[in-house]
Amino acid sequence: VTVYVKVYTNSPFLVCMDLGLSQEEIIDPSYLWIGPDGKNLKGQTHTHLTETGKLMVVGFKESMSGTYTCTLSHKIIETETQDETEVSEAYKFMVYAYREPDYTYKISLRFTTKECKLAANKQFFEELKRILDNIISDLACHVIDPSYKCHSVKIPKQNLLHELFITFQVNPFAPGWEEVCNHLPYDCEDETNRRVQEARDHIEEFVNKQTYILKNDFITPPTIRYVDHSFEVTRIDSCRPGFGKNDITHNDCASCCVVCDPGTYSPNNEVTCRTCVRTQIKQYGAKSC
Repeated sequence: VTVYVKVYTNSPFLVCMDLGLSQEEIIDPSYLWIGPDGKNLKGQTHTHLTETGKLMVVGFKESMSGTYTCTLSHKIIETETQDETEVSEAYKFMVYAYREPDYTYKISLRFTTKECKLAANKQFFEELKRILDNIISDLACHVIDPSYKCHSVKIPKQNLLHELFITFQVNPFAPGWEEVCNHLPYDCEDETNRRVQEARDHIEEFVNKQTYILKNDFITPPTIRYVDHSFEVTRIDSCRPGFGKNDITHNDCASCCVVCDPGTYSPNNEVTCRTCVRTQIKQYGAKSC
């Protein structure tokens, strides 16, 4: 059985029994849980074992990933002779740490302009960046990788137009973002993802207002103006070092950043774990080869 546990949370209870046995009477059951390091888990500080053989791993970390094996021993008593037979059943769980991806949003939008060589185009672009950064600065988010190009566009039944094609990314790691997370235990991925989604929404709301303003506040439209319905958003996922996505191996958790398997590593925020060819990595969640 494959189980995914979000880092720093408790695992679900792993049950040392199959469905068939759970419907039967079991005589003198005993349970032996062995962790990924080959040691008995009874009495370990990071585990909670019940008298019915259920295991919970507490405060799960990437290094706790691996194979958890339970052996259930119990007796079968012959009704007529009262002979006792000791039998054992083994159950194996592959348990992986995972994290939610870190979200960044790539946004593209367009503005008409009088001509591509207009000096005001660059001034407008710089002012737009400043405005967008101000809109989302209270969320500890910022605009990264902004760029623009001017193109001539022929639209059916209209004259040739000149448009600024603007792209940028909304990123949740502006300077000081860690301070927002100080009150949170361990990790901040849920909070950073919530903030960057809110920042994306603020920018979309700002852009939508441009359409309203153009239609209601201007008798003569300005030279540079927003192209209605040109706003497009794409979410870009990244994984923390030591984690990666693999929708083949981990198709039950395809959108998760799952801890890198032994033999692989991830040194940065890429979404895939690399294979280490120089040496054999034996632990989960390696950040270097």
